[in-house]
Amino acid sequence: MQRSLAGQEQSIKAYSIAVDVFGRGPDFDPQADPIVRVQARRLRSLLDDYYRGPGLQDALQIRLPIGRYIPDFVVAETEAASIEPVLFQVARASQNAPALRVGPTVSLYVLAVIVLGAAMATYALSTWGPRQQMAVASIGALQRPTINIVEFQNLAADVQPPPQVAGLAIELVTDLEQFENVRAHYRVASELVAAADDLPVNDFVLTGIVRADDELIQYSAILTESRTGSVVWNQTLSVPASEAATPGVLDKVSKSFSLVLGSARGPLHAPARHLMMSIAADEIDTNLYLCQVMFDRYRETGGDSDAVRASACFAALPEVDKQSWSALAANASLLAEYAGPNIAGESTAADRLRLADVTIQRAIALDPISGFVWEQQARLHEGRGNLELARADFAASVQLNPANADALAAFARLLALAGRLTEAEPMAREAAEQSPEPPPWYFGVPTLLALRDGDLARAVESAERYAQADRELGPILAIIAAQRTGDRAVVNRYLPQVLDVSTFRTRGVLPRLRERIGDDKLIDTIRASLSQAGVPWATMTRPF
Repeated sequence: MQRSLAGQEQSIKAYSIAVDVFGRGPDFDPQADPIVRVQARRLRSLLDDYYRGPGLQDALQIRLPIGRYIPDFVVAETEAASIEPVLFQVARASQNAPALRVGPTVSLYVLAVIVLGAAMATYALSTWGPRQQMAVASIGALQRPTINIVEFQNLAADVQPPPQVAGLAIELVTDLEQFENVRAHYRVASELVAAADDLPVNDFVLTGIVRADDELIQYSAILTESRTGSVVWNQTLSVPASEAATPGVLDKVSKSFSLVLGSARGPLHAPARHLMMSIAADEIDTNLYLCQVMFDRYRETGGDSDAVRASACFAALPEVDKQSWSALAANASLLAEYAGPNIAGESTAADRLRLADVTIQRAIALDPISGFVWEQQARLHEGRGNLELARADFAASVQLNPANADALAAFARLLALAGRLTEAEPMAREAAEQSPEPPPWYFGVPTLLALRDGDLARAVESAERYAQADRELGPILAIIAAQRTGDRAVVNRYLPQVLDVSTFRTRGVLPRLRERIGDDKLIDTIRASLSQAGVPWATMTRPF
């Protein structure tokens, strides 16, 4: 908007927005990285909502046409005489915009908040009560949690250079909105005054403070349950003061908090998980959100009973929810991955795979910028051995939602097994170290990293955890780590498990592993370790 008012419209392009606003590098490719399109779509929706509500009678309206990033200033049919003062206010707000930015230029989304903030706060407050009443009046089951995010209090304003603080709440809203099972709202503190009795169970408030501690800046987040006022989670991230002054720090802090808050195992979903574990499936008044929780449980365990339960939940939904993009994507994975009988009325594995293909394409058509949808398609490709397609889909998924720990862990595993362990390392560490209660399947790459670094005690520990989830590769990695420590007991415990894997018995150990592993060096290590453990060459290379 600043550039549009200054007559520099020719410079408002996806590339310049990505580089100047979102901190992308000079090699930014608008076709491969959708961040500008995603944020523009969100801004367009935000403006439409505002001008359908409290801004309906505004003399001057800001529009963002589809396919363009240059804002239009539309003169309303009424109150034309007030156009000039309003335009002056818009220009002044743009020129005096505070530090709600992540780069040299104010982002489209943030600028809308700056210019329209007061009126939109009124709009949010006016719809707050009706939304709450609708949630309370809905079916008895728990609904998707709502998190209301307030700007963090800056107690380090006198530090030089000052840390980045303003805009952190908006960053968090932007990150958490990428999760299909969370509602995230930006709130002004004065809005959060509704009586506790009027709030639904799954309503939370996130507040925080930023303070100096010697050479560190402490970003502390506090999550409160709205009805009771009780603190259900808190976390502090320490950042060097020099780094806290840089534009990219807000993205880092937001991602760190979102890895917890967006996780299926995080505090926002604890009530639903408790309900699911404590009540029989046929006693739960299910809805799309609870089906997603059940699917997340299946994703953690890979268990047949969890697959059946999630599939039955989706099947019982109203038709409109069955046809939602999230339900379609989850069902595509269930169809392709669960080997049990008739999970969706399909008689053969081939039938299920064909239906999975059709289903995931429908999900993509409904929401082509959902990280969850691309993650499920990546898993379909990976399961069929289409590793290049899986790699591209995982890359799209983590680009769209960088705080999705499941996608990070799965993408890291795919890269590591292709011999790209260094590239996989940061994603694997984020997933295993920053997300809450990481499931066993997250620990394949940490095992390979520990073996690489010679941290054999950690390698054995991680491999034994991974073996709980991956019956093929997990026991083999445990054997490799145990051989290097001289622990024959661990070798003897896992060797029978390797020889009992059905896919190994029908194809041979190494032929099956070559379908998953593109790293010849890792294959050689496995061959040598199994040979040392006493596995005959014929068993490793042929069915047995």
